[in-house]
Amino acid sequence: MNAYNLKWDPMGKIPVIDIGTCSDCESCLELCPTIFKRNRETGLIEVVDLTEYPEEMVQEAISMCPTDCITWEEE
Repeated sequence: MNAYNLKWDPMGKIPVIDIGTCSDCESCLELCPTIFKRNRETGLIEVVDLTEYPEEMVQEAISMCPTDCITWEEE
């Protein structure tokens, strides 16, 4: 098991990046490379399409984001 307690969110929340406020610092890519990726065509950071997202990992990315551009959205 890795350093995270992988508690999956049963409420159907998904992480969302506000690209208008994203500073492209790449902290989310470094912390959660299985959840966030860089789109090769647009160059923007985006959320990987998953059926469920590990809540604690996403919360860490949210807390480390210098521009607070990552939030949860209800599906």
